[in-house]
Amino acid sequence: MTDGIIKYDEMVQAALIGVVRDVLIDTAEHGLLGEHHFYITFQTNHPEVVIPLYLKERYDDDMTIVMQNQFWDLFIDEEHFEISLSFNRKKEHLYIPFDALLGFFDPSVDFGLHFNADAETPLEAPVQSTNEENIIIDEVKESSSTEKDNIVTLDIFRKKK
Repeated sequence: MTDGIIKYDEMVQAALIGVVRDVLIDTAEHGLLGEHHFYITFQTNHPEVVIPLYLKERYDDDMTIVMQNQFWDLFIDEEHFEISLSFNRKKEHLYIPFDALLGFFDPSVDFGLHFNADAETPLEAPVQSTNEENIIIDEVKESSSTEKDNIVTLDIFRKKK
């Protein structure tokens, strides 16, 4: 705020990332409760993202992971989270900074967050299965015109360039 402008969009973005961080911390401590499961979309080309090379080559811009039936080694700190997931029956470890997030969606309660609105819309991108037990779907959500989503975007707060 030193330049005389309150950066509300950055403050809201940080608060929304805090929601995801808190949900992941709760999941690490207590597991997934009830029908909760998460679709997390992130930028694979972010300089701090660490994923296996074959995944980076296949998903060169963004990727959606599913946290549902099987995941291991969930670790969260202020700046990133780490998780191990199964890809084609092979356990792989992912390192994802929170500022690489594009979207977070929990279909069990129809709740979603959309980050980095200047990027392509990740919540409509194809979802990749993380393992054989996870649900394989072509799209995260098909919304009907009568259905209201709880997806928060920051577009209205951004300066037009």
